[in-house]
Amino acid sequence: MDSQKDALQRIIATLANKNEELQNFIETLNHTFGRVQDNSTQVVSDLEEEFDTLYSILDEMKESMTNTIKQESVRKSHELQNQLTQSTNALESAEELLEFANNALHIADDEEFTKAAKQIKDRVTMAPAFRLTMKPKATDNMTHLMVDFSKERQLLQGLKFLPVPRAPEIVLGDCLVIDNEVTITWRILEDSKIDHYILEYRKTNHEGLPRVKDEQCWEVLDNIKTSEYTLQGLRFDTKFMNFRVRACNKAAAGDYSDPVTLETRAFNFGFDSTSSHLNLKVEDRSVEWDPQGGKGVDSKVKGKENKGSGTPSPKRTSVTRSPAPRGARDRFTGESYTVLGDTSIESGQHYWEVKPQKDCKSYSVGLAYRNLGKFDQLGKTNTTWCIHVNNWLQNSFAAKHNNKAKNLDVPVPDSIGVYCDFDRGQLSFYNAENKQLLHTFKVRFTQPVVPAFMVWCGGLTLSTGLQIPSAVRSFQKTENGLGGSNSSISQQDPSVACDICFYDKLPSVDSSLMP
Repeated sequence: MDSQKDALQRIIATLANKNEELQNFIETLNHTFGRVQDNSTQVVSDLEEEFDTLYSILDEMKESMTNTIKQESVRKSHELQNQLTQSTNALESAEELLEFANNALHIADDEEFTKAAKQIKDRVTMAPAFRLTMKPKATDNMTHLMVDFSKERQLLQGLKFLPVPRAPEIVLGDCLVIDNEVTITWRILEDSKIDHYILEYRKTNHEGLPRVKDEQCWEVLDNIKTSEYTLQGLRFDTKFMNFRVRACNKAAAGDYSDPVTLETRAFNFGFDSTSSHLNLKVEDRSVEWDPQGGKGVDSKVKGKENKGSGTPSPKRTSVTRSPAPRGARDRFTGESYTVLGDTSIESGQHYWEVKPQKDCKSYSVGLAYRNLGKFDQLGKTNTTWCIHVNNWLQNSFAAKHNNKAKNLDVPVPDSIGVYCDFDRGQLSFYNAENKQLLHTFKVRFTQPVVPAFMVWCGGLTLSTGLQIPSAVRSFQKTENGLGGSNSSISQQDPSVACDICFYDKLPSVDSSLMP
């Protein structure tokens, strides 16, 4: 009995699902039926509008050409009428002169006859009949204003509905991914009166042909007039990007091109809030000094603080506060106002940028091993490398490592680019705006490193998902090709194999850093 009820319940559920499907299908049909009527009315209206436009153009052309014929007729009539009037007047004058000459033949007096003959001679010389051109100034020919609309009639007879454009073809060999810009180029095999193109793209971590369903939605770029488009200012936070394009005319959009997948790998990471000092307010891509971020008691920590710190100490308060709801963080403490990146670097080449707040008094940007002590400060140990900016009391801009510093005789940039080639053991800092090299460390990394940051009385904003800029890549190729002899600085910890060479524009050794 129970099994029969269960079976009946499954049948009921199946019927209910089928009924719901049918109801949805009927709604879809009704909606489609209504849209057919609406769209038919719309296209008929558009068709009438197009034909009315043609009629209007034809009427305007007919009126214009008719006026041309009338003007030509008036011109010829005017010329002929003037010539007819002149000829008529000349004929009347000639008839009068002829009659006068005939009468002169009957004059008997020699003197009178001579006088009349001279007068007739003078009048003949000046007679209009002898001065007129006996050729019409205009002809009756109007064939130069004839028309032949046979080709136009063929064109009109060939009027038809616009064809749907064919799918374009993306030219993969002409597509380019560089400097966080992607240029897509395509072609279309036939002219279908293309009005514009629609380019769609989406980010993905799946290599190969795009999947029908993906975690990312397609982004749409409409009204592209050329067969090439460059997407600028992208953040490459996935390994690949899919692209497809379709052509549109006034009537419809054609099929999509076969999609293509381009590689967009870049180094992505954020600030690791679990590693940060309690006086730092950390978000995914920003960190800001928070003087009220202590644990609620006197925040002064005694113990293993680095003495002689280049980082100024903020004013301490003994006000008791409730702990902020930020977890029990004590990865860094004391005057080590540090936060690490949440992703390690174990191989390859990577690039990221850091922008400080304008009023930031002190900050450092660099790399560190993960075993950095909770009291350690960037640049003061043999496991950290950084450039340090101090805008408090006495301004300074220096490269720091193992408690040694080299002043950098260049302006402090608004934004700093960091380049790490783990395999070659190279850490370089650039002006992120003009890609001027600020400083380079040559290091033999013996374990994975993480991006490291220090900030006091200010904040930093992090930009990741960046390709290595072409200017930096070109400079590194040139720099690595120069070679040269580099001296090394001995390390106090023999377990850390590290040759450090400080140089700015060209490989050179700063003797002030030698032990």
